[in-house]
Amino acid sequence: MIDSEVIVVGGGPAGSACARELVRNNIETVVLEKAEAESPGGKICAGWITPQVLRDLGLRPKEYPHSLLTFNRLHYRIRRKRFSVMTRQYSIRRCEFDPWLLVRAGAPVHRHAVSRIREEDGRYIIDDLFRAKYLVGAGGTDCPVYRTLFAKVNPRARELLIIGMDEEFPYEYRNKNCYLWFFDRDLPGYSWYVPKGNGYLNIGLGGKFAALKGGNETLRDHWDYFIQKLDGLSLVKNHASHPRGRNYYLRHGVDAGRLGNAFITGDAAGLATVDMGEGIGPAVESGILAAESIIHGIPYSLKSVTKYSWPGILFPWWNRRFGRGR
Repeated sequence: MIDSEVIVVGGGPAGSACARELVRNNIETVVLEKAEAESPGGKICAGWITPQVLRDLGLRPKEYPHSLLTFNRLHYRIRRKRFSVMTRQYSIRRCEFDPWLLVRAGAPVHRHAVSRIREEDGRYIIDDLFRAKYLVGAGGTDCPVYRTLFAKVNPRARELLIIGMDEEFPYEYRNKNCYLWFFDRDLPGYSWYVPKGNGYLNIGLGGKFAALKGGNETLRDHWDYFIQKLDGLSLVKNHASHPRGRNYYLRHGVDAGRLGNAFITGDAAGLATVDMGEGIGPAVESGILAAESIIHGIPYSLKSVTKYSWPGILFPWWNRRFGRGR
């Protein structure tokens, strides 16, 4: 059995941010990541990060060794209204970003899909293979730490469930702008067109499950319309799409982010921003907060984690001046 002071379940942005802080403070840490070695961070998403994410990670844009595309303006379409805003945002590819963050964290990584968790003599034992005093759940929406320890005390509100479809693929795009369509064709959410570095493009959409279930059209219907729209706008021409589905929860009141010496972070805690469904920023913030709680023996609270994306989009300096989550 492998013993460690801390076990972090999940090697995405939340788990990597948490592990890095722990390792920097000489706290023995092990990360369990279920993805295969050749495809960690295989999750597809818009890959949107803010300047605040880079600051939280202690990272300058020029220090990131992979593709990082900068957007100085975002183009919005809200029903029939069109407008653009000046900003500073970035797009990354999760298949590059996540593995790099995990290596950068400096903690040993074991490829293991967690099945059983139990407590024994003040320690958490995972599948009779791993044992630790502290346990951090950073395994996304379906995190086994949430399912086993937090599901009853932190039930998820069905009306906050977001289901999405997206696809990332090599494409010789000529339009390097980022476009966002809100409530298009009565979609209870939004769709996006996000260019990536090195000739990749991400397109996708997401909406509230409850509203979609009560409507007349499925998410696939909205996807088919979206593909036709992109073709008509000459943004993506003659593309045979193969989208992948995913789901997550918008931010809600997390009654307990910590139980005993167990923590939940990121999508495991349901922290995606209320307005944009942004998950990477809140994941990094909560991972660092969990690490600081372990390092300094202080309470763990998710109240300061960013709740809305719009201040950081419209005013990139907002978080530095007024603090996150306000």
